[in-house]
Amino acid sequence: MRLTDFWQRMAEHFGEAYADSFARDHVMAGLGGRTVHEALAAGWDAKDVWRVVCDVMEVPAHKR
Repeated sequence: MRLTDFWQRMAEHFGEAYADSFARDHVMAGLGGRTVHEALAAGWDAKDVWRVVCDVMEVPAHKR
């Protein structure tokens, strides 16, 4: 998954304004105690980060 696709999915699920806030502030165990931004900066694949976000936030299957 490209980063542009990842951020589009984040915006579609959370809304444009909240997606970035969530990505900066929400620490997730599934990301090794990192935020979305930290995980991506550490080299995590966007697809793997999206899967963790989906699991943690219970994103509906049709949006995954």
